[in-house]
Amino acid sequence: MSHWYQLEADVVARQINSDLEDGLTTATAQQRLLRDGPNELMAAKGKSPWQVLWGQISEPLVVMLIVAAVISGIVGDLRDAIAILAIVIFNATLGFRQERKAERALAALKKLAVPTVRVKRDGQIQECSMVSVVRGDLVLLETGNVVPADGRLVETVNLQVQEATLTGESAPVDKQASAVLTEEQPLGDRCNMVYHSTTITRGRGTFVVTETGMETEIGHIARMLQSVDVEATPLQKRLAQLGKVLGAGAIAISLVIATMGFIQGEPLRQMLITAVSIAVAAVPEGLPAVVTIALALGAERMLKRQALIRHLPAVETLGSVTTICSDKTGTLTANRMTVTVLDMADEQVALEDALNNPSLSLLLLSGALCNDASLDNDQAIGDPTEAALITAAAQLGLPKRKLDQLWPRIDEVPFDSDRKRMTTYHRCEQPLPTFLQQTWQQVAPSHTNTVVFSKGALHSLIPTLDRVWVDDQVQPLTDDLRQRICSAHDHLANQGLRVLGLAFRPLASAPEELEHQLVFLGMMGLMDPARPEVKDAIGLCQTAGIQVVMITGDHPLTAKHIAQDLGIGSNPLLTGQDLSKMPVDELETVVTKIGVYARVTPEDKLKIVQALQRRGHIVAMTGDGVNDAPALKQADIGVAMGITGTDVAKEAADIVLQDDNFASIVAAVREGRVIYDNIRKFIKYTLAGNVGQLWLLFLAPFLGMPIPLVPIQILWINLIADGLLALALSFEPAEQRVMERPPYHPNESIFSRGMGADILWIGLFLGLILILVAYDYQSSGNPAWQTMVFTTLAFSRIALSEGVRSSSESLFRIGLLSNTKLLGAVIVTFCLQLVVIYVPVCQVFFSTVALNGQEFAIALLLGTVIFWAVEFKKALFR
Repeated sequence: MSHWYQLEADVVARQINSDLEDGLTTATAQQRLLRDGPNELMAAKGKSPWQVLWGQISEPLVVMLIVAAVISGIVGDLRDAIAILAIVIFNATLGFRQERKAERALAALKKLAVPTVRVKRDGQIQECSMVSVVRGDLVLLETGNVVPADGRLVETVNLQVQEATLTGESAPVDKQASAVLTEEQPLGDRCNMVYHSTTITRGRGTFVVTETGMETEIGHIARMLQSVDVEATPLQKRLAQLGKVLGAGAIAISLVIATMGFIQGEPLRQMLITAVSIAVAAVPEGLPAVVTIALALGAERMLKRQALIRHLPAVETLGSVTTICSDKTGTLTANRMTVTVLDMADEQVALEDALNNPSLSLLLLSGALCNDASLDNDQAIGDPTEAALITAAAQLGLPKRKLDQLWPRIDEVPFDSDRKRMTTYHRCEQPLPTFLQQTWQQVAPSHTNTVVFSKGALHSLIPTLDRVWVDDQVQPLTDDLRQRICSAHDHLANQGLRVLGLAFRPLASAPEELEHQLVFLGMMGLMDPARPEVKDAIGLCQTAGIQVVMITGDHPLTAKHIAQDLGIGSNPLLTGQDLSKMPVDELETVVTKIGVYARVTPEDKLKIVQALQRRGHIVAMTGDGVNDAPALKQADIGVAMGITGTDVAKEAADIVLQDDNFASIVAAVREGRVIYDNIRKFIKYTLAGNVGQLWLLFLAPFLGMPIPLVPIQILWINLIADGLLALALSFEPAEQRVMERPPYHPNESIFSRGMGADILWIGLFLGLILILVAYDYQSSGNPAWQTMVFTTLAFSRIALSEGVRSSSESLFRIGLLSNTKLLGAVIVTFCLQLVVIYVPVCQVFFSTVALNGQEFAIALLLGTVIFWAVEFKKALFR
């Protein structure tokens, strides 16, 4: 039924067998989940196994190889045809397995990114995954939530919803649960409905779910958009382009070699297969796939460090971050908010001493009622600060559930990051607890039937005040009292406490303005200690050349105290007020020198990120609120909080911290550097070895020699070197000084920092070793000369894989056992090479002959020369 908006909410609930008071039972919800399926939109189907396999064998160069095998079969050379096809199948199988593993890893990460939802089941508020929401569920909405399903609103308080994803209307839409629309209305005018994937921009509400999954309005659109191409990451695009350039060059070289061989009398068929084999061997055609695998496996490892990667390119960019802009509460601090101090205008006491003080109890009552958190079975659900307030009130015998029944909320002005305060309006239906009745009679007229409560930052609250509660009575707010309140606030903030002011106003009738002529009750100081591991993480950042900046909405004194504790307090501090007066060009000149920003708005965050980027910084920005989304999008790496973050912030971010911990960002940055380093090692190893082969094949004809390697031998080297050994390099652990160097720019050349030169000299040196072996043994008439060249090359590629594991450290320092997967690949490839040389069946296939002991020892010794050359170069530069 699509006309739910034409029915009263209770009628809708009856028709779908729901309960507007207690919600569904857990058993009913489970039955409906089994019946209707999970609440998720069907994404475009991933590649089937056959499509992945086809992708492996349909690469242009692989197709050329298959064509060469077919030609071999046609001309009667079945041995080469079978051998070449066997290599192609083995290579494709290896690539297929790795790509499927990467796809499964990414799919698993995507499932973890599903947001949680607050629902009412069995009469209690619970949190569950969005995919488990079912028809008839009562879902609670608040600012920052993404609506998890379609439904009829039951309750709304200042609710506004951004529905641009469905209607294209950019302005948020006001919603009213009480409205009943008698006539048919377009989607954008249904003010009593909410729809899947829209965003709550203001207020709160409750709705009963009418449709889930693909039956929602957005689900109908999703059916029409099932084919979405996966965007390649910047590094993948650059490497794919590099592959094309190398491919063109390799084909040109292979044609030259084939032509020269044909002129020297080699058979045309043999030269054709040789040309294709050289082209395939010279180009690392699996490079983009290896990058995908490295990034996906890296994302898996980051998840173990509590950093959930939502967008794969973020893995690349992480290693290049130069500045981390971090929120304070919950990220640098432990997010264990507890009320420790209560301050009235004439006294300051610890929470545990407030039990027998009615005035202080009134302060706690205000904090509990002007509050959107809930307390069920001693478990607080909601914002950590608000959870701390209701927990403190409950400890003094003022449970929120009971208070809400005594004085139900009838209106509110929700918290806003610009105003930094929240106000609620309540009806006084029942008497207060006995210990509060006398105090209440002193402050409220006998005909009082409503009351306003307000809480927020003191500087935001003061303009709404005209009186103060002192000595159990209301007095005018004089300049002396205002000064005393501000001094007490600064004293608490200097101790690193987060300070909230609270006020109220008893009323006989509804006011024209809620936030006006309020009575100041007092302040609460909340302690949120710095996380013990964060100080070391910040020190690690500073060693790694990464600037850490604290950006918080808290008071400057609180921010400064925490910053000094964590080692980021030596830099100057700016406030949001300073930023509002500062021209853009002036901010750019000082932005790299500022360590702490306090009392900032989300708009200020955006300005800070843009200023840093214009100075050439790669910025990671944390955020948790709706208004943080622009800054998260603008930053090179947007980092959302997994625990306290809103759904909107998570959608805008590249990374979600599942533990809201700054140390997890640093761990992810470290992992990003490791991944990028390992991709460079793979490129260096593969291209250097391939260049060595090209020099061998290119120089041999000029020396009047036959082609030193037959096609099947070239392909075998390609398999063991660019397959097993190169892939194992992607598992290389972090180098010891990975966080002791400055970040690298993400757009730097792949061949920067000497890697291009290394590829050239290693390739040339390897080519010279091989050509000397070929010339010496071929000129002496040794029938094993090709096998000697083949084996020396194989052992050289094995040794080189260990040599390139670090660009500066010796293998003997990092140890053979620090990458057991590579060590295993080395042992396997060494044994396979022995099989190819000494097993008679393989000798026929690979055109090899058995080497005697002396020849084998020489091949093995010469194969390690390249390793010693690489080690000598590293020692020289150290």
